[in-house]
Amino acid sequence: MGFSADWLALREPVDLAARDNALLSRAAECAGEDAVVLDLGCGTGSTARAFNGASATWTWRFVDGDSALLDIAHRLHPASECVQMNLRDIDELPLEGVRLVTASALLDLMPEAWMTRLAARLQAAAVPFYAALNYDGVMGWSPEDEADSQITRAFNQHQQTDKGIGPAMGPDSGKMAAKILADHQFKVTLADSPWRLGAEQVPLHQELLTGIAQAATEVGDARANDWLKQRKADLAQSNAVIGHTDLLAIPKKSGRRGE
Repeated sequence: MGFSADWLALREPVDLAARDNALLSRAAECAGEDAVVLDLGCGTGSTARAFNGASATWTWRFVDGDSALLDIAHRLHPASECVQMNLRDIDELPLEGVRLVTASALLDLMPEAWMTRLAARLQAAAVPFYAALNYDGVMGWSPEDEADSQITRAFNQHQQTDKGIGPAMGPDSGKMAAKILADHQFKVTLADSPWRLGAEQVPLHQELLTGIAQAATEVGDARANDWLKQRKADLAQSNAVIGHTDLLAIPKKSGRRGE
């Protein structure tokens, strides 16, 4: 379930443009000033950078299983706290003093059982949760290719396979997480945050296409390689929309700002 620093750097500007700004602002209001904010699966700290000036007084507590990514996050955010741990260990999450928990591009990789355990911990601590950029199963290209819908179905099937911690929620992660959190007495708001890829995002688009085709091949789609060749041939003239969902969950009895 690991990701390279190069891939994370490539996607960060597109992630930033895709985030729902209203939900991001409400999440910042939930934390307030001088907050400790826990970022799950932090990578190189892109979520912290997304909050920009709103987090100037915050202490970021970065959590990731990859020590190399944590080293980069700490170098870019010297005042941060870094915790290396396996995200499956929900009971070990360092929630002491935390006023907001965040995650980006994570929930679609995680199982329903993991999300249920996280919701229970967040409920017990009465901590809001902001989770952005969860893949929602929608992909579209212009110009279209007759294999687009078939490849999308195969990719979505792959997204629900085990990423090392159990069968992933995949494209259903936003809706599933929202229901689980609502069942744990959170007020949940969802917002669309689609990637929009054009001529300025060709390097990211190319890497994405390769990953999509590989995933489709792994679940037995015989057309994936031909689709990839055609998509790459058309790349300079192609536009794509890759759907994502942002989520903000606020404990109903917390009295937090941002409600």
